[in-house]
Amino acid sequence: MKNSPSICQWYLSSLLSPVRAAVGEAIILHYMDDVLLFAPSDDLLSHALDLTIDSLVAAGFELQEEKIQRMPPWKYLGLEIGKRTIVPQKLVIKNNIRTLADAQQLCGSLNWVRPWLGLTTEDLDPLFNLLKGGEELSSLTTLTREARAALEKVQDCMATRQANRCKSSDLPFKFIILGKLPHLHRMIFQWERVEKSTKDKDCKDPLLIIEWVFLSHHWSKRMTRPQELVAELIRKARTRIRELAGCDFECIHIPIEVNSGQITKAMLEHLIHENEALQFALESYTGQISIHQPAHKLFRKQIQFKLSLKSVQSRRPLKAVFTDASGTSHKSVITWTNPQTQQWEKDLVEVEGSPQVAELAAVVRAFEKFPEPFSLVRDLAYVAGVVSRAEQAVLSEVSNSAFSTCSQN
Repeated sequence: MKNSPSICQWYLSSLLSPVRAAVGEAIILHYMDDVLLFAPSDDLLSHALDLTIDSLVAAGFELQEEKIQRMPPWKYLGLEIGKRTIVPQKLVIKNNIRTLADAQQLCGSLNWVRPWLGLTTEDLDPLFNLLKGGEELSSLTTLTREARAALEKVQDCMATRQANRCKSSDLPFKFIILGKLPHLHRMIFQWERVEKSTKDKDCKDPLLIIEWVFLSHHWSKRMTRPQELVAELIRKARTRIRELAGCDFECIHIPIEVNSGQITKAMLEHLIHENEALQFALESYTGQISIHQPAHKLFRKQIQFKLSLKSVQSRRPLKAVFTDASGTSHKSVITWTNPQTQQWEKDLVEVEGSPQVAELAAVVRAFEKFPEPFSLVRDLAYVAGVVSRAEQAVLSEVSNSAFSTCSQN
């Protein structure tokens, strides 16, 4: 069709709408002139295909019989769909990277195949780093040694990994959080009950990987707590499963660290109550939340993170340490009472930067100077917020060298 893609999409949709209404349980997907049909039975599929062909031919379209794919694997929008599996079609990995435009094209292609191959942000980090620094698309860049190693891993994954087609609707969907900080990711899967065999090689894998989903390489905030990362994964997962299957998860597996005994419902409710992001992510969720993962070697290997319920922050008053800073004189000060002499003492340092950076530097020195618990009394609300959120937080890269030094400490 010699017109805009939007008009083509709209016109095909108008032709297929009566067919969709007539075939009931059959599903007809289309993008431009690529049409894909699903049905619970072969008879219904054949009926839906005949109606679709008749509708398109009646509208003046010429269909080439050799392009109608009746047997697997079916190729659709860059995917190769088998009876049980889904893999991306052969993707040409361009490894002669010379400009920023080449790096952007490479990373864009890899981002597209990630959901089916399980390529983590940690795996692709050396390739994403190629996008840093350049302002023009023609800016020169080359593959680093780490980036070449990452590309080799990508090619290995493309040759060995695959995702599964959704099993029958009576097999519920589950979701599990995997990885380690700062690069958490998650997996949507189904768990099929299989009969155990005396021979391992005869055992069918009960794990059906439907799709992987990942967080952004860069976070919108400078400081992100693990609870917020978990909440964002849950939010994205629930949105995605509604798009894929029109339902919610039966069970969400969240790895939670338990020091002694078992986690109670009250402990889990307290965790959710203390974090607004988790409340929004789990809003209206009626399924189960489990801290245990199914018995599978992939989960034992991939789960390296556990959400801690324990906090080092004290709810009762302790010995006070005061911090303050001046933007004019660039002085960063700590002051406290010596318990032996009962005299006030201070630690004064000049720090270049804003008052916020100067007082953050004072906070860092306070924690370095006093290993025992103490109450930190700050002057700036910004610093108070940073300190209250700093426990186990993930820090993003910053361009301000003074602030970066404080973050690293």
